[in-house]
Amino acid sequence: MRLDKWLKVSRLIKRRTVANEACDNERISANGRVVKASYDVKVGDKLEIRFGARTVSVEILSVTEQKGKENAASMYQEI
Repeated sequence: MRLDKWLKVSRLIKRRTVANEACDNERISANGRVVKASYDVKVGDKLEIRFGARTVSVEILSVTEQKGKENAASMYQEI
């Protein structure tokens, strides 16, 4: 699954276009390197997402096309 879509489905970022812009502005890195929105996420990848001065680090636990609002947080674990 593409990174921008995974970010939207996991609800770490609300809109796919915003996730795409974050990737274009080099605010997201996977396993220590900056990645584009087309990056193919896999279970076990470690993402760092920079929101201004705040950085969120997560590990991907699940890659599924659809998750409900209540189950979205089960797709990742904060590190």
